[in-house]
Amino acid sequence: MASKDYLIAASSDDPVAIAGMQRLHAKSNVAIRKLQQRKRWGNPFLSIKVFLFCHGFLQLSELLIAGYIKSTISTIEKRFGLSSRTAGTIAGYSELGNTALIVFVSYFGSRVHRPRLIGCGAVLVSVAALLFTFPHFLVGPYSYDKSFSTNSSSSTDICLLGSTGKRNVSSCDLIEEKPEVRAVLKFASILLGIGGVPIQPYGISYIDDHANKRNSPLYLGILFAVTIFGPGVGFMLGSAMLRYFVDIDKMESEKVPITIDDPRWVGAWWMGYLLASGFVAIAAIPYFFFPEKMDVQVRDLTNTSAFAILQEEDDTMEGAFALQERKKTHYSDNLTLKEFIKYFPKVLLRNILQPGCALVILAQFNLTGMVVGLVTFMAKYLEQQFSITASFADFLIGSVQIPAAMIGILTGGTVVNRFRLTLSQCTELCCVGMLACIIFGFPLLFLGCSTHMVYGPDLVYPKSAAQLNFPDCYKNCNCAETTYNPVCGSNGIEYMSSCYAGCTNVTISQLGYTVLKYTQCKCIISTSKGYGTAKPGSCGSECFFFLPPFILFCCLSGILASISHTPSYIMILRSVKPEDKSFAVGLQYMIMRAFAWMPGPAFYGHIIDSTCIKWGEKCEDASACLYYDNNLFRSRYIGVQFGLEIVSFLCFLSAFFIFKREERKTKSVDQQSDPQQGKIIMSTAQPSRVKPHVKI
Repeated sequence: MASKDYLIAASSDDPVAIAGMQRLHAKSNVAIRKLQQRKRWGNPFLSIKVFLFCHGFLQLSELLIAGYIKSTISTIEKRFGLSSRTAGTIAGYSELGNTALIVFVSYFGSRVHRPRLIGCGAVLVSVAALLFTFPHFLVGPYSYDKSFSTNSSSSTDICLLGSTGKRNVSSCDLIEEKPEVRAVLKFASILLGIGGVPIQPYGISYIDDHANKRNSPLYLGILFAVTIFGPGVGFMLGSAMLRYFVDIDKMESEKVPITIDDPRWVGAWWMGYLLASGFVAIAAIPYFFFPEKMDVQVRDLTNTSAFAILQEEDDTMEGAFALQERKKTHYSDNLTLKEFIKYFPKVLLRNILQPGCALVILAQFNLTGMVVGLVTFMAKYLEQQFSITASFADFLIGSVQIPAAMIGILTGGTVVNRFRLTLSQCTELCCVGMLACIIFGFPLLFLGCSTHMVYGPDLVYPKSAAQLNFPDCYKNCNCAETTYNPVCGSNGIEYMSSCYAGCTNVTISQLGYTVLKYTQCKCIISTSKGYGTAKPGSCGSECFFFLPPFILFCCLSGILASISHTPSYIMILRSVKPEDKSFAVGLQYMIMRAFAWMPGPAFYGHIIDSTCIKWGEKCEDASACLYYDNNLFRSRYIGVQFGLEIVSFLCFLSAFFIFKREERKTKSVDQQSDPQQGKIIMSTAQPSRVKPHVKI
């Protein structure tokens, strides 16, 4: 007899019912005493709330590393002389290890000790972050071209009239030019991906299995809300670390001869990895103390009425029955590994042939491709287009653009939940959001700066510029061909070094560490008598005023595109069979990682490299790009993302018509039903498996 039946029967003085009520009340008192004792003396690792706190901190730390990698990728590129494609490949290697193991994680789900496996994964993530710092400690001090001799370098790149012999200011005896450094970075990236495999899926399932059914959605919402800040915190950490010189551990900060505005500046990219590694290592410790299974969370019954206690017991029984029914539908959980591998292609084909589900996944794929380009190289794009520092670019992304995307995600979820949208309405919301995103994203193709005038060996940009007295003005200076120490002349032209500007004199600070200006520059025509002067550093762009509207339109388009995040997941879950829901989400994750996050950074890096107009050179090998054609950079980088937005919109639009047609079919079948006899009139129209009319 159910507890409600006991309560009703007890009101009629039924002795059997009264005895049943007494037994239930006794059980409730025992449960209350156990709960009170557990609260007073209990093990904190038996609480799902403690697990929630630990997992929130772990995922925040893990995603912090992911964001920090993206924030420092252009700095690593400059430090070790990498192309953007190579740097992007290193960033994408983390998805290689993740994608290779995701299927096995899906299979072993509840068959392993999930907390310990999460802890082991966190340890690997911590070790991977530590490995990222190894190249800094293995190589020598950062080597760059200087304008005057120092204790560590006797080279100089000013014009030395009458000097003989070939000048070369670059050293080829550095380990940083060897492939071992790249191998360490790639291995660390792969290890980072492998370590991150069990953290999120096992953590979410563990919380869902052991939390009270009423609290589970709240706990998962808290978890997602906390971890969504991880990438933003990573970019903010990158902004802080890149303000310090890369060799801050090898020299005093006041002796650094260049400033953060100098294009040769390399920030202390490695310091953030040390901090993040420590955070993850601390977060990993508690997971080795959580049990494989814990009691399902119960409510505090101390001040709860008897009827509420009985209601709780009924809810528990109903939840148990619902769990049994849910287990019946998830029959793949009971398959062996061999059966699972055999079962995988059939389910894959079945879900791909669902046109609505396939179109939504394709739309998400294009959106993910856009996001990959934004988070990986947007900082580099801002540096080149608007002549800002890497630190400030990371600050803009972490404090403005990523929070804007969070607002869009929360807005989309709120709209779906508040208005209980159907599948076609979810698709319509995505279409409206993407169309508005395209409208606000279109101006980004024109908000940017052209490359300023630059003179150097084998480089005159723009080519239509008048080559007044160039290169004859420096032909007797014996300039090194590979030097890169840009100066800005008083005529507004940037020269790759003071030697190519024909400068014979240099003025340094009283402490002897910083260049103040160059004088007697024969390649710079002064309005007065004599030669012109130059100041150290790049001339930079003259359209910094484009930066605020660029950030504004970028944030608006990001918010509108992010609105489709939650509705698209809902559409995937509602457009497949109930037993295929987990597989459909896993399929979506696998496609995003294998075809967007893994090759995406290298693809964007290749696009960026194609806009380079002057490559650096070290040890007779191409190094990092020194100058880009900013107009070409903007049109290709933003253009690819704009094209992906259009394709995503078209996919959502096609899915809208499919779901709308299915709704009409289902509605037509319902209208042909006989409401009195409950019989359905024969119809040639066959209802689809998709049930878009069901409210969410």
